Amino acid sequence: MHKGKGMKFVGDSRVTAERTSQIPKDYSEYPGRTEAFWPNFLLKEWLAGSVFLVGFLCLTLAHPSPLEGIADPTNAAYIPLPDWYFLFLYELLKYEFASGPYVIMGILVLPGLAFGALLLAPFLDNGPGRRPHQRPIAVIMMLLGLISVSWLTYASAAHVDWETRAEENKPIPPSSVEIDTEHEGYAFYEENCMSCHGGELEGGGAAPGLIGIDYSAEEIADIARNGINTMPADQFTGSDEDLEKLVDFIITTNEQAE
Repeated sequence: MHKGKGMKFVGDSRVTAERTSQIPKDYSEYPGRTEAFWPNFLLKEWLAGSVFLVGFLCLTLAHPSPLEGIADPTNAAYIPLPDWYFLFLYELLKYEFASGPYVIMGILVLPGLAFGALLLAPFLDNGPGRRPHQRPIAVIMMLLGLISVSWLTYASAAHVDWETRAEENKPIPPSSVEIDTEHEGYAFYEENCMSCHGGELEGGGAAPGLIGIDYSAEEIADIARNGINTMPADQFTGSDEDLEKLVDFIITTNEQAE
């Protein structure tokens, strides 16, 4: 009988034919790859992301974003603005080639081409190198996108005084001050001011609240006559004596609130 004759070998699919080594492969033989994705490369990405996240959280604590009040559909003078990460699209719609009869160009065609190009960049430039000069198409497209978004965002936000805007449209808490309707200046407030500043001086829409204001009697009288910010002049049409009573009512109400 010859050796091995009559013997049968049974294969088990759960056992690999080749034994793999536990030592990570030497990636130097692959162009552009110098380390294993797990855990070396991924750990570096996590560390970089953690540093950025901690820095961003510290920035939000040191300088909170200015918030505005609840939307008021009755305020026709209010100019809505998108969040900061959409300001570049908002600015794009101000140009003639992307607004008016060409608004489809501004809301669909141009953004679609830009974002589509960025999505296709890795496939258009799929060279093995990882250095910027080895990936010219992807790098140029990314730089164009970054410069365009940065410039449009800056152009849109540069003319807006965000602190003043937030102050003028800040949420007004419910007033806990008891309004003295028997005060001789209340009638003039009701006639000239209540429609904008509210029955409890809480403000509304474009008109700010009159509780907690830091104005003297002379300044309040001047504002009532000449206006301020979005408030037009000659809102108060009474006599100087009537104006004094109105100013005294506003100041007295603020003193009660302190």
